[in-house]
Amino acid sequence: MKDYLLIYRADFSFIGTRTPEEAQANTKRWMDWIGSIAAQNKLTDRGNRLDASGKVLKADNMVTNGPYAEIKETIGGYSIIKADSYEAAIELAKGCPVLTMGGNVEVREISVM
Repeated sequence: MKDYLLIYRADFSFIGTRTPEEAQANTKRWMDWIGSIAAQNKLTDRGNRLDASGKVLKADNMVTNGPYAEIKETIGGYSIIKADSYEAAIELAKGCPVLTMGGNVEVREISVM
């Protein structure tokens, strides 16, 4: 089996407007989905959410604020899963709650160096 990185992207600006009940329900959807992958023994690292702030280091050692404010869709988090193929990794990603929020999941194979 190979490891695959799942990168979660969406417009997360609405998060601050959710009620506590909506936030709790969303957290449960995520935990249930990740739990279903773990139950199949295909979860390498559940990953984490990423803060909306950040910095970008460029080749000339220039540091800028990021992610860029003009981009609505941001990377909200990641997980690492195990699968036999891209197709199998995509099948696991299909249950991701970010898809119900208009977001997407980027699936990338991790190449061992």
